Amino acid sequence: MARSSTRPTSRDVARAAGVSQAAVSLVLGGKWRGRVSEATAARVRDAARDLGYRPNLAARNLRLGHTRTVLLVVPALTTEFFAGVYTGAARVAADHGFGVVLYPSPEGVGPARDPFASAQAALDGVIASSMAADALTAIRGDQLPLVMLDSDPHGSLGAATVNLDITDGIRQVTEHLTALGHRRILHLAADVPSWTFEIRARELAARIAAVPGAEVRTARAPISIDGARTATETALTTPGPRPTAIVCDDDKLAAGAYKALRRLGLRIPDDISVTGVDDLGLATAIDPELTTVRLDAERFGERGMHALLAVLDGREPDSGDIPVQLVVRGSTAPPPAS
Repeated sequence: MARSSTRPTSRDVARAAGVSQAAVSLVLGGKWRGRVSEATAARVRDAARDLGYRPNLAARNLRLGHTRTVLLVVPALTTEFFAGVYTGAARVAADHGFGVVLYPSPEGVGPARDPFASAQAALDGVIASSMAADALTAIRGDQLPLVMLDSDPHGSLGAATVNLDITDGIRQVTEHLTALGHRRILHLAADVPSWTFEIRARELAARIAAVPGAEVRTARAPISIDGARTATETALTTPGPRPTAIVCDDDKLAAGAYKALRRLGLRIPDDISVTGVDDLGLATAIDPELTTVRLDAERFGERGMHALLAVLDGREPDSGDIPVQLVVRGSTAPPPAS
């Protein structure tokens, strides 16, 4: 069927689908559940697609007082992890007629300048990483419909929280290393005041404490390769028995640990094993390839956006943490014989 040269209207969609304009508005506005049937909604969507219909969001938003824009507040984009979070969130947002503005805190964490003259006037909601909580407060995002990522569900600023099952990830790391025979663990901890890193330290300490003869000590480092290298060198050159494994909070920290170990003449994994968290691209770029906990960044972003849509719609978001998986590669092996 030839399409008209004029822009199709909601009346055209209603006529093609055999429904009222009100039904078209409900379906394309995402408010149809409980009001029209699934079959009717599918018919409307099919008709809109066939006609090439796009709702006039600008006019609709002026009428409703909404911009259908969401702010995603993350730390500075120093790894591809948060790029994956954005990709997942933007994919779900687009399916529901929303746009996502990415706002990385300029210093990684800490206060940030308001990206809008008035965030509350310009945004329908916010998704924010707990690592950028100070930036969130500075732009008054905590006064908007808010979903927090990697945040304590019992003390969150947000109406909902979405978390990766990082506790289970640390359990998997600990069980892997202790099964190999490791008892002296160095925790290379991210020096960032965030719940996601606090929970890693707490779980690692609890798991190691439950293993007879095992011990863990901590070295803190900024999330940078040079910072991790310096912290690892310092930790391994202090008096006392040398750790046989290093558990890193982040793959970038693990890369810094690799550099330190090579400078000290130590072989991975023959002399010391190393693990990370994230499964970034660099996990398979370094040699040996890194044993690490794979975090599904895109799924994390998708769940965050779904949760915000539920909050905006007055529904209860899905519960349950997102599963994570230990990927065993060449950086871990049994400890050297004493």
